[in-house]
Amino acid sequence: MLKVGLTGGYATGKSFVAAELERCGCLLIYADELGHRVLYCNGEAFEPVVHAFGPGILDAEGSIDRRKLGDIVFGSPELLARLNSFVHPAVYRLEKQMLNAWEAERPNGIAVTEAAILIETGRYNAFDRIILTVCEEETQIARAMKRDHVTREQALTRIARQMSSEEKKRYADYVIDTSGPKEDTRVEVDRIFRELESLAQEKAT
Repeated sequence: MLKVGLTGGYATGKSFVAAELERCGCLLIYADELGHRVLYCNGEAFEPVVHAFGPGILDAEGSIDRRKLGDIVFGSPELLARLNSFVHPAVYRLEKQMLNAWEAERPNGIAVTEAAILIETGRYNAFDRIILTVCEEETQIARAMKRDHVTREQALTRIARQMSSEEKKRYADYVIDTSGPKEDTRVEVDRIFRELESLAQEKAT
């Protein structure tokens, strides 16, 4: 199975590209969704996180209230790092289980993991290919304001906190500029998918 990482900055079109890759036939893993799953009551990170941050992070049903937890770690690199030390390893193990199961079913398939900080965490090394989404900054700001109902200043702050697209390009095998019409992006995704399909076939033989 060919393992592909999909990443990109805030509001650069990752979700749209992920959906298009899924349409083409790729198997999709969304890192954010796995991050939520490991914090569920039956998730691997639930008990360690509650033990570390206390029962005050639980809601009336005994589940972790992610907003309460976020309020605790927001603005504290130390507390965020502690939370990530429980969540990230659990996510990676869950991801590996999913990949192993898929590989057994589709050895010549393409599995795509969509994650915002794939490069920053050094996890790009775990993939055969990396796809990076980029777009013009004004487009990025406009999308963020529309989607997340943030101000221009808030959008700029979030963008500034991330590694720049120019730096991320050094790690990418494919760069998809989503600034234009969606149809242009679809055409580019289809082209890249055909290349990935060939690579997957080669890897399986």
